[in-house]
Amino acid sequence: MNAKHKIALMMAAGFALHAAAIQGLPAQANPSAYFIAEINVSDPEAYAKEFLPLAMKAIRDAGAKSLARDGKTVSMEGVPPPSSVLVLLFESLDKAVAWWNSPATRDAFAVGERYATFHEFAVEGVPPTVVQVPQIQNSRWKSLWERFVY
Repeated sequence: MNAKHKIALMMAAGFALHAAAIQGLPAQANPSAYFIAEINVSDPEAYAKEFLPLAMKAIRDAGAKSLARDGKTVSMEGVPPPSSVLVLLFESLDKAVAWWNSPATRDAFAVGERYATFHEFAVEGVPPTVVQVPQIQNSRWKSLWERFVY
């Protein structure tokens, strides 16, 4: 295989990879959302027995992913972190709000508020970035590309 064919083949492979990557971007048009809860548990036994099973089912049913739960926390500045921190990932802010307003979640937190105090909020993530492919300016490469594609 001569050098021109190798270059054309590499360009075709790059184009195919780029096209495949771009196909996945429209599905990611909406930024994801993060639900963050700071939780001060007053009765750990009852909290674990009565609240957690209800809350975890509501979270699973909503399709959320747990990114952090009861892990080690470090205070960088200000008030030390509460006894428990939860970070959930949702597909969108709308889905996070729908989960929060669902009967299952409201029922779970009605139970949880007997054993803990909560500070919860959701934040929208940064939208995905689309990388623009530069136009081919070099006439030699451009003509090679046009011969290969057309």
